Amino acid sequence: MHKVLANSATPLDVLDFAANHMIAGRKEIAEALLRNAALPDDLREWVKQASAVEGEAAFVAPAPASPEPAAEGAVDAAQTRETLLQRIGRMGAAEKIALALKGNQEERLTLIRDSNKVVARAVLQSPKVTDADIEAYASMKSVTEEVLRLISTNRAFMKGYAVVRALVNNPRAPVDVTLPMLNRLNERDLKGLMLNKNVAEVLRSMAMKMVKQREDATKVKLPGKKH
Repeated sequence: MHKVLANSATPLDVLDFAANHMIAGRKEIAEALLRNAALPDDLREWVKQASAVEGEAAFVAPAPASPEPAAEGAVDAAQTRETLLQRIGRMGAAEKIALALKGNQEERLTLIRDSNKVVARAVLQSPKVTDADIEAYASMKSVTEEVLRLISTNRAFMKGYAVVRALVNNPRAPVDVTLPMLNRLNERDLKGLMLNKNVAEVLRSMAMKMVKQREDATKVKLPGKKH
């Protein structure tokens, strides 16, 4: 076939057919046609251009394969958290308040730390807030004192013993807020508070005093001894 196409005696219609229908993907056919002295100039030029384009196409790098979709739940938590912080950082006060009232647990956990007291207060007023949320807020050292005071003055929040314990052991909580709560702690938690070096000395001292008083009150009084 190559010899036939290169032969100058090959009829023009055969050359034309080969050029138009057989050149694609066949470099050797293009070369044979170009060696034929009888190939018309216009057809020769077309073959050159066609073979050049074909050659370039052969070396085009394949498109990169699309990445496989990540499995559900496999998104990096840190990256998700960063995205949330960035999104909230671009919000105005009104938008933050709306999100605090209607947002999910993670969004509320971020907004409760907001320096704007109105935003933090809106989190506590959210109808979606749970007892577990309040306990978490009460133990956080990154919230403002205002948040801890608001929790301590809310009767519904303070019904939970875990919230009281969390507030008392939070070094961020004001002493005037936590000191009156010591009466609600059981003996085990009072002893734990005695060893908590993060809280104020006055709390540890009062906890020690209360433990001693309770222990003395439970001692059996021996008959005949004056007290």
